[in-house]
Amino acid sequence: MRLTHTQAVGLMVANAAMWSIAGVVTRQLESARSFEVTFWRSLFTVVALLVILPLLQGRGVFQKMRSAGPILWISGLCWATMFTAFMVALTLTTVANVLITLAVGPLLTALVARVTLGHPIPWRTWGAIVIAGLGITWMFADQIGGGVLLGSFVALGVPIAGAINWTVVQRSHAQGHDIDLVPAVMVGAVLSTLLTLPLSWPFQASGVDISWLAMLGLIQLAIPCALSVLCAQVLKAPEVSLLALLEVIFGITLAWIGAGEVPGPNVLTGGCLVLLALVGNEWLGWRQRS
Repeated sequence: MRLTHTQAVGLMVANAAMWSIAGVVTRQLESARSFEVTFWRSLFTVVALLVILPLLQGRGVFQKMRSAGPILWISGLCWATMFTAFMVALTLTTVANVLITLAVGPLLTALVARVTLGHPIPWRTWGAIVIAGLGITWMFADQIGGGVLLGSFVALGVPIAGAINWTVVQRSHAQGHDIDLVPAVMVGAVLSTLLTLPLSWPFQASGVDISWLAMLGLIQLAIPCALSVLCAQVLKAPEVSLLALLEVIFGITLAWIGAGEVPGPNVLTGGCLVLLALVGNEWLGWRQRS
């Protein structure tokens, strides 16, 4: 399946919209908390991908996964960390804090790639890292000593694991072994389900909670992750990065409208600095390449 550029852009916007519903849906839960939230979402992601993967790649995909080697499982462990840290963070702090913290992922990835792979960091990216760091510091300035700050630190596990995952994938690619990201997502969902199961006991989720989390597993995670791989075959990396930032805007807006979660002035100011740094970095890089 090959998309046109316009179709890929539209699909990435739709993916960002689907990713962004996690915060507002989490606020609708009645009794599910912390690791149980992650368990149910990951479990339903596994169920969804058991159907989606053969449709996209044929029935032989599971045989390929068994012979993929340890790199697939390392990538899967990174995905499991991202899934778990993201949902736990949403139960500890505001949606805006989580999404803005996640947005620094591309800059953190650049730093990890510089240290581990020797990739040079251009001056524009160094500037973006400094500005984004100031934004995060400003955003967290009034949260010291509370559970809100703890949630933000947990959320940092997502971009850290994402940076490690990207580095593993790039190193494997340089050695001639490409990792299929959608099966890696499924491995991550399986590991996340198994790791959070004992931490979720005794279960407290109501039937309504399980319905919400089933929707997250299918619509917020499995479908957009699979579709984003198709988009990445057509769009350039800066386009994907910029369009993915729409998740932050959509997610904060949905939590504001759907859950009455109004971001504070420090969060808005710091978040704007982070987003401007990211957009400026990608735009300058795009112009330079053009």
